[in-house]
Amino acid sequence: MNHDKMAARPHVEQQRPLPHAFVILFFLALLAAIVTWFVPSGSFERITNADGRSVIVAGTYQAIDSPGIGPFEFFNAFFEGMKSGSSIIFFLVIVGGTFGVLRRSRAIEGLVHFLLVKLKGREILIIPLMMTFFALCSGTYGMIEGSIVYIFILLPLARRIGYDAVVAAAIPLIGTAIGYTGSFLNPFNVGVAQSIAELPLFSGMGYRFVCWLAFVALSIGYVMFYARRVQARPERSVVYGLAPPDEEGPGDHVDLTPRHLLILGAFALALVAIIAGVSAFGWYLKEMAGVFLLLGIVTGLLAGMRANTIAGAFSTGCKDMMDGALAVGLAFTIVVIVQHSEIIDTIIHSLSTLIGDTSASAAALGMFAMQSAMNFIVTSGSGQAALTMPIMTPIADLAEVHRQVAVLAFQFGDGISNAFTPTAGWLMAGLTIAGIPWSRWMRFMLPLIALLYALGAVLILLATLVVWPLA
Repeated sequence: MNHDKMAARPHVEQQRPLPHAFVILFFLALLAAIVTWFVPSGSFERITNADGRSVIVAGTYQAIDSPGIGPFEFFNAFFEGMKSGSSIIFFLVIVGGTFGVLRRSRAIEGLVHFLLVKLKGREILIIPLMMTFFALCSGTYGMIEGSIVYIFILLPLARRIGYDAVVAAAIPLIGTAIGYTGSFLNPFNVGVAQSIAELPLFSGMGYRFVCWLAFVALSIGYVMFYARRVQARPERSVVYGLAPPDEEGPGDHVDLTPRHLLILGAFALALVAIIAGVSAFGWYLKEMAGVFLLLGIVTGLLAGMRANTIAGAFSTGCKDMMDGALAVGLAFTIVVIVQHSEIIDTIIHSLSTLIGDTSASAAALGMFAMQSAMNFIVTSGSGQAALTMPIMTPIADLAEVHRQVAVLAFQFGDGISNAFTPTAGWLMAGLTIAGIPWSRWMRFMLPLIALLYALGAVLILLATLVVWPLA
């Protein structure tokens, strides 16, 4: 194994510069604004259900007169997008600051060197172990944004092994998205959807766990195949020739010291606190940000830094995270434009009409396709459930499709597209941290996307024709 393979790759001067993530998101926002002039506005009546969520009343759609987004409103939408995504943006900035202090302590480099020594000849095991961890976290208590922070650790580790930045990003990003896809205990997608569909909470868990296993196994196999190919032939990397993000050089060995162990222990304790807080006490971004801020201060003190050194390292980390944080705001801008023009309900009405009068199998697959399309506009799992499940539930009843299948179609459509849609702020933030242009990520993802949708269709048909008819 050549640890220096990826570092030694040449920069390809002749290739055209790739569009920045901001450029892609700006033009997607512009496209959304143009669409508002051609798609008529409309709305459903809404009621507040027993859980306090605003849900659509099926059969109440009415067209309304609402103009498209004008030039001035278009540019105002960027401020509104930043405001809508502010909690995620500030969470990422604080996390970036904390990892700035962690990098200054060099505890991460010490951990990387230690793992390389311990896993020599078995480095590939990092992929299935870590992806299973992320898939479990998202499949049970709904971890999404929290997975991004691991990219900071996985980047130098992947480089030292001979992988590329795509492998480092794929482990948490795909692991999290796929865990969400097959989730069996996630209150934010399955829990909300089943509540709206009037199903017992987390019922059908057995089949969902089988789906989770299938999605996770397929994704792990794909990432391992890609990692081995890149390790053997670095020029086959989809980011070959691109400058890697700033990090310690691959030949820079740092021994793991007792001080580093204390810092890593504090980091592990913080992660345990976050997992416990989210799963048991309903913590979200505010509480997680507080834990990371405390971790940054504790890390600096354990590393023997002075207050000014801690502040400087924190500031540097915040700056390094700004591109990723701003990408979240730009992604939210697209959602703001579509919401303010009141065309979301029109899109839901049109898509549901297409699948209303079909066979059970066609209706189930149509729901899957509709939910995938809707996730481009509404990336929040609970938000998408509140928008679509009141429509999908009666459609499922009319088509004689079990309501559990409607929930499956929702979670598959929502989860798979989370791994590639540019309107998913957490994904764009993760790619920015790893220095991966979205277009290169899509080049890596396209075969896996096809495989995941094919697997999802098979699992939905199996559920429609065999599993729940016999239940």
